Amino acid sequence: MLKTILMMYITLAPTILAGIFNMIWVKLPVLNALKKPVDGGHTLGDGRRIFGDNKTWKGIAGYLILNALFAVLWGLLCSQTDLNRLNLFYISHGNTVPYNLLIGVLLGLGYSLFELPNSFLKRRLDIEPGKTVKGFWKVFFILLDQADSIFGVALVVWLFYDIGILLYLGFVALGAITHLLLNMLLYFAHLRKNMF
Repeated sequence: MLKTILMMYITLAPTILAGIFNMIWVKLPVLNALKKPVDGGHTLGDGRRIFGDNKTWKGIAGYLILNALFAVLWGLLCSQTDLNRLNLFYISHGNTVPYNLLIGVLLGLGYSLFELPNSFLKRRLDIEPGKTVKGFWKVFFILLDQADSIFGVALVVWLFYDIGILLYLGFVALGAITHLLLNMLLYFAHLRKNMF
């Protein structure tokens, strides 16, 4: 069990690092031309935004660039240590720079694209971007906010190594718990406006 959890963390390390550094990236005064909403400010027939202001092209670009960067760096570190045999991406494939770039871009896409349905649902329920609701829905959306992107990331892992449905769900649970803890740390470091 502990070895499986260790393998999951070793496999997810580039995405965890990319998620942390993306919070810094979106605040930096670089490539601000990309700081435009993915939905272009458009609304649907209900008069509500499709995704809202918090889902920007700069954020997606950050996930792609940072996941690719950290996948390459992590791959280099893994290739020099025993981490290589514990990383699920390298069990059936060689640890090469082009392969790691591909993994990184796909992890970035999985992370950012799987956040969008959650934002879409929140806009339909008239929940403001970055805000939470009260009662049952608050708990539901706190959990969904932590897990949504991990569904996409774990799917990328599954594309390269047959993890099966139970380990896939294990990735989602571990990723959600880790995401929750990191969000709390980022909040206390003043990199997030809300803890959840």
